[in-house]
Amino acid sequence: MRVVNELPHAVKEEEQVWVPLSDGTRLAGRIWRPTSSDTHAVPAVLEFIPYRQRDLTARRDSINHPYLAGHGYACARVDLRGSGDSEGVLTDEYLGQELQDGEEVLAWLAEQPWCNGRTGMMGISWGGFNALQIAARRPPSLGAIAALSFSDDRYADDVHYMGGCLLSDNLSWASTMFAYTSCPPDPASVGERWRDMWFERLSGSGLWLDEWLRHQRRDDYWRHGSVCEDYSSVQCPVLAVSGWADGYSNAVFRVMEHLQAPRLGLIGPWSHKYPHLGEPGPPIGFLQELVRWWDHWLKDVDNGIMDGPTLRTWMQESAPPSTAYRQRPGRWVGEPSWPSPHVDRVRCPLGQNLVARPDDRPASRPLSISSPLSLGQFAGKWCSYNAPPDLPYDQREEDGGALVFDTDPLIERCEILGGPVADLNLEVDRPVASLAVRLSDIDQDGRATRVTYGLLNLCHRDGHAEPRALEPGTRYQVQVQLNGVAQAFPPGHKIRLALSTSYWPLAWPPPEPVRLTVHPQDSALILPVRRSGDTDEMPTPAFEEAEGAPPLTTTPVRPGEGRWTVSRDLVDYEASLEVVKDLGVVRFEDIDLDVTRRAEERYSWNADDFDSVRGEVTWVMAFERGPWSVRTRTRTVLTSTPTEFHLDAELDAFEGGARVYSHNWRRRIPRDHV
Repeated sequence: MRVVNELPHAVKEEEQVWVPLSDGTRLAGRIWRPTSSDTHAVPAVLEFIPYRQRDLTARRDSINHPYLAGHGYACARVDLRGSGDSEGVLTDEYLGQELQDGEEVLAWLAEQPWCNGRTGMMGISWGGFNALQIAARRPPSLGAIAALSFSDDRYADDVHYMGGCLLSDNLSWASTMFAYTSCPPDPASVGERWRDMWFERLSGSGLWLDEWLRHQRRDDYWRHGSVCEDYSSVQCPVLAVSGWADGYSNAVFRVMEHLQAPRLGLIGPWSHKYPHLGEPGPPIGFLQELVRWWDHWLKDVDNGIMDGPTLRTWMQESAPPSTAYRQRPGRWVGEPSWPSPHVDRVRCPLGQNLVARPDDRPASRPLSISSPLSLGQFAGKWCSYNAPPDLPYDQREEDGGALVFDTDPLIERCEILGGPVADLNLEVDRPVASLAVRLSDIDQDGRATRVTYGLLNLCHRDGHAEPRALEPGTRYQVQVQLNGVAQAFPPGHKIRLALSTSYWPLAWPPPEPVRLTVHPQDSALILPVRRSGDTDEMPTPAFEEAEGAPPLTTTPVRPGEGRWTVSRDLVDYEASLEVVKDLGVVRFEDIDLDVTRRAEERYSWNADDFDSVRGEVTWVMAFERGPWSVRTRTRTVLTSTPTEFHLDAELDAFEGGARVYSHNWRRRIPRDHV
């Protein structure tokens, strides 16, 4: 990223701003705005998230918001109720209270003398979610949003469940927020109240995973905040952005298809990061794109931003399997709309371990598989958070426990854009079963790079609201939707479809081992094949070099470490995946604060004993300035029986060397067709 020191407008920063809410609560924020806004009011742009603007996101904020402010905007970064230095307690994500608070913050911004009454919202992940959800409430000042790495469907396409299957990232993410909500406010901001505020959070935030596990089907809990329930509720313009290594690329396709408001879509090669900071690369000049977006919708500048492709995507070229990439080779392509007139749904029948050509009708017999629990060790994370190595590795070992269907070596290049579908005629021998479907690029040396995948809890075959047990031996026709992707397969390569009955630890296994039988003669792989070179193809999109404002100065006090270890003991057959993400100790020089963050995740099992599956996540957070020193340790353990999930958790808080708070949870939650 190129650092820009000279911007069109001089910028002033208000480091400590308090936003009053109607119930008396105050939210902590920081504002960057043009110095000239003292006399010439400008539009305001809000980022509203729980990740502590004073420290944890301070460096990223210092790159983004001063840059936008230097182009004529008042940028506000406000912590949610109960996070950072904001008052109150945060008890879950996207609650009605949060969305109401967001509306009040927008109204407060619109009323400030340096704001001209027009506002926008932006954010990645949580900030993308609530930007879209608040847009659906139509606050009067909100003129446009930029939502990155978000979902419009909180049940079917979020960190909790995928295709009705419980994701291990549900445990991982719940544990992250368990740690974050245990952190105290900064005494330098809130004064002597900090300890009372801290204890209010420690005792009041709760164990979110308990709530999430009690809603294993699509119910009103998940419908709340899911904009897909009524796309017409969003009437302001939407810039929708994600990356292929991210977990949230599918929502971009859906909002492009279903929203009626003006909209643009952008999907690059990136993981869960802003595109100007994106890895895998190449990063792009996304802040320049944002300036153009806000200029058009908040300043009425006729800059032609809506004249190009509606959807811009990075068409990835073939690459060897790797758990991390610095760059993904490819090119930008543009579509005039979504669904695109350049994409055909091509149905390829299945044969005996074969993905046939569309016009073929291969003979075949039924094929069966019961996958080992070890299948999934090389799956990577559901969502890559740019914490390498968290991308999928060579799938050949995974394919050994799966049903595999290959095309013949390709005669010519094949590009796909969108979500493939596996249309399968199958039967199982258990009432609860799940299916993992992977699509891989097989190179001429046999290496298998996973391109995309999908999961389906077969009890959810007719929808997520009312799951129904399977009848062993009964044949079902099911469609498994794979994640959207843009991928080119070169001549000489093969496209592989692989089916398995487990995908642990990416997804929690079913209650007991399952034998799956597929009838290939009634099954097919449906590929979204993109025709390139059409006479009406859009011009190739182009982006400027990534740039941003000078980042905040931080100093490493203790280096961090990262590990991703797969192990198996061949004496007692215990296996595990261990992940360490230690960010070390970092000093924020501007506020003289040392911050420690360390997470350890362990997913283990014994041979093919489904009752032995266990997930454990431990977090340590610490803050220190002179004599002030606080630390929290959280630990969450999830196991299961055929009928229940067992959830155990611990929270300990320390001031100096003394433990000042401790609480344990022990929950037993019935399994609901999962």
